[in-house]
Amino acid sequence: MAKQDRAIRTRRTILKAAAQVFEKQGYQAATITEILKVAGVTKGALYFHFQSKEELALGVFDAQEPPQAVPANPLKLQELVDIGMVFSHQLRTSLLTRAGVRLSMDQQAQGLDRSGPFLRWQETTLDLLTRAKENGELLPHVNPAESADLYVSAFAGVQVVSQTLTDYKDLEHRYSSLQRHILPSIAVPSVLAALDLSLERGARLAAELGPEPED
Repeated sequence: MAKQDRAIRTRRTILKAAAQVFEKQGYQAATITEILKVAGVTKGALYFHFQSKEELALGVFDAQEPPQAVPANPLKLQELVDIGMVFSHQLRTSLLTRAGVRLSMDQQAQGLDRSGPFLRWQETTLDLLTRAKENGELLPHVNPAESADLYVSAFAGVQVVSQTLTDYKDLEHRYSSLQRHILPSIAVPSVLAALDLSLERGARLAAELGPEPED
């Protein structure tokens, strides 16, 4: 058990180092040598867990997954809002999350399949919108698949603008504003009135979920 715990800690140390290098330098400029230097581990230890720079990047991508532990809510639209709020908070507080976003947006990352995070966000968003439709939360004209695609595209754009202008400091505000513009066009009025879009909600939910594993 002690050996297994040590292996888990080593793997996370390597991932944190890779995230630090990827966030600072981007995928193309990052090197295994630099990651080893930051991690303070041997080459053998790194290659035991990750066979290549691409595998390291894919490991960092996992931190960009839609938060899975957001509390269940009778209103699936509130769950959708909450996932984005928690993720927005994590972008300000989690190195791995920031590096995952940096990689997924890195158009110079030749040879790296960057589609995974976007596809998983679309899958999660579509699932929640489909269940919201079944619950009667959406207006009759709403197509969940089209709305899911729009949500993911718009949220990605909001992240880019916030990172560029304020280093994510205003991301929760931008995300809440995005929701206030999109939700009236898809949610029935009674559901819209019941949704909590407050800026504090993301931090409160993140605190309830506990610290990130790398903290």
